[in-house]
Amino acid sequence: MAEKLPSMPWLAWVGGGGEEEEEEKGRGAAQAQQPEEVETVQPLQKDPLGELPEEEHTHGLFYRATQMFSDFHKTTDHEDKTTMVLEGMATSSSCKAEDCAATVDIIMGSGSSHLNKVPTIVRDIHQQLMKTTYMSQEDRLKKTLQEMTVAQPHDVVVTLLHCAPSCDRAAVTMWKAIVSSSRAAEKVLPELLCVLEDWPLHSTSTSDKDYSDIFSLAATIALWEITHLPHHPEALMMYFPRLFVALLFQIFSSTAQMPVEVNTFWRRCQQEHCLPTNPSRFIVQTMKSLLCHLEYEDVVSEVEHECGWDTFLNIDNHQYAVGLLARAMLRVSQCLCYRIARYLFRLLRREEARWEVSAMAFFVELLPCLNIKEWDERILQLVPIYLRRDCREMRLLLLRCLLLLCKRPSMANTILALTESLTEVLKDQDGELVGMTLSVLSEVLRDADVSIASSTAVQLAEALLPLFENDTSHVQLLSIHLFQVLMELVPEEEKKLLEKNVHQSLLPLFYHMYDENQCVAQASWETLLQATKFLKKWNLEELLKTEEMWRFSECLLAEDRSRADEYLRQSVSYLHSPQKSMREAAIRLTARQGTTNNFSTSISNLATQTLHFLRAVERHPSFRFRLLQNQLRMAWRRRPSLLDNGWPSVCYSGRPHCWRSLQS
Repeated sequence: MAEKLPSMPWLAWVGGGGEEEEEEKGRGAAQAQQPEEVETVQPLQKDPLGELPEEEHTHGLFYRATQMFSDFHKTTDHEDKTTMVLEGMATSSSCKAEDCAATVDIIMGSGSSHLNKVPTIVRDIHQQLMKTTYMSQEDRLKKTLQEMTVAQPHDVVVTLLHCAPSCDRAAVTMWKAIVSSSRAAEKVLPELLCVLEDWPLHSTSTSDKDYSDIFSLAATIALWEITHLPHHPEALMMYFPRLFVALLFQIFSSTAQMPVEVNTFWRRCQQEHCLPTNPSRFIVQTMKSLLCHLEYEDVVSEVEHECGWDTFLNIDNHQYAVGLLARAMLRVSQCLCYRIARYLFRLLRREEARWEVSAMAFFVELLPCLNIKEWDERILQLVPIYLRRDCREMRLLLLRCLLLLCKRPSMANTILALTESLTEVLKDQDGELVGMTLSVLSEVLRDADVSIASSTAVQLAEALLPLFENDTSHVQLLSIHLFQVLMELVPEEEKKLLEKNVHQSLLPLFYHMYDENQCVAQASWETLLQATKFLKKWNLEELLKTEEMWRFSECLLAEDRSRADEYLRQSVSYLHSPQKSMREAAIRLTARQGTTNNFSTSISNLATQTLHFLRAVERHPSFRFRLLQNQLRMAWRRRPSLLDNGWPSVCYSGRPHCWRSLQS
């Protein structure tokens, strides 16, 4: 009987194009032959079943009843009755799988109006498969599932994830049947991706209005099963960039935060399938499986060699692991990395906050494989968006991206247009952020072809001056050097606007010539010399060149009486410096000038009171101990930057004899 059952051409009403159009001719020929097939079935109406064995007789009666039901449906158009047969069989203990297969075949062959019943059919097939370990009509159900998936992929995928979120034996059979068809696999993977990317819950509905949420981990388990099939679908390569990034984000999200309901769901999955107790570890295994099945075993091995897969599970080192994975993939396939970079960029442009850190961490590593003519403008569009974010990790990654870009030819002027955004970062209290921003600006301003407007120079100078007093010597050094470059870049006809800022820098630069960090002291002397040239104070320039430092300070105060109060106010702040050399320089200057008529009464009184206080403190027995503490604390804070700058070996290369006279 089974051999004589009619073949229902369900694909006849599935729309398509391309290769589907080529199948139309075949389907037209099949339809032309269909009357002959119907004639072979017609004897069933004459009840030839009495001659069959009892079991086949039962199935034959069942088939006739189903055929009659289908004919009734065609005439009455009662859609709700269409799936009652399947629902009854699914709950029946006596119905066999081949009966279910025959019924599905007939119902689905009766017309496209039953597409809105796909969720019910999927549930019933799953329930029927749960009752049997062997299915003689597996090919028929497989074809039906594939055809339903091509026509209604959303309903099939979402319903299967609803009724079997932990991917039981029946669900595995159904996933296997679906993706064994390349057309069905191409429809399924985008639907799975929608769930994978929507951490932790995907909210959607089927055509029968099932609004139950789906765990993204349920889609990960389904993907795990698909990647372990003997012959993986070719569509995996087509959708690899999205699948890869979705898994990457899932690792990060499940490591950082795991909602209670996800924990509950995962415990159930772990008990059913003996999965790892940590879902992040399972997601890592899924990513490794995906890479291996697409023949990227070298990537898996390289990351394994660096213990990168275990590092993924540590939220504090997640960015390191992402970078390690990106570099490994870049060495294996630049073409593949280019595809991933394009997808990451689309995510970043959409400002997907939940993706941004992982996406940018991977994206930065892929910059070497990008065609800069195509990408430079696109990448720089992201800078104003993400530099304003409160996420420190994201801002550091973006600055690292800019550091790479500004080393490329013809990029300096383009990045210089972002000065306003970068200047805002200079006001941050985070020393690492400020240091990287100064490095970007320094790289840009070193370009020989760059030109800077006076308004931009003023804005930048105002942000640089406070950084001369930063606790990090690396930031001090970069800001002082950058101020010097800024003065050199401003055109002669526009220097007037910057004069005020240069005047404000004179005394701080003078005091920092006494800085205990010899690199900072050297940079301060060079920048102060440039400032005197900028202001055309030739006498002060000559005093600096001849190293007559005290005459320089006295001439500065005497020459510019209108700024005397401002200079003394600046000096008072250095009286409290933790560095002895700078504090002594400030005491000598205020002691000599603080009581003269050059200053207002309020400023003179402040200077006098501060001097008396400092002398009283210095006489206290614990003063020397506290002074030593301060010196050790400053030395410890500055230790990394001193080593980074090559101190002390490079500090005396410029003017080795100058600093001995400064300390005398």
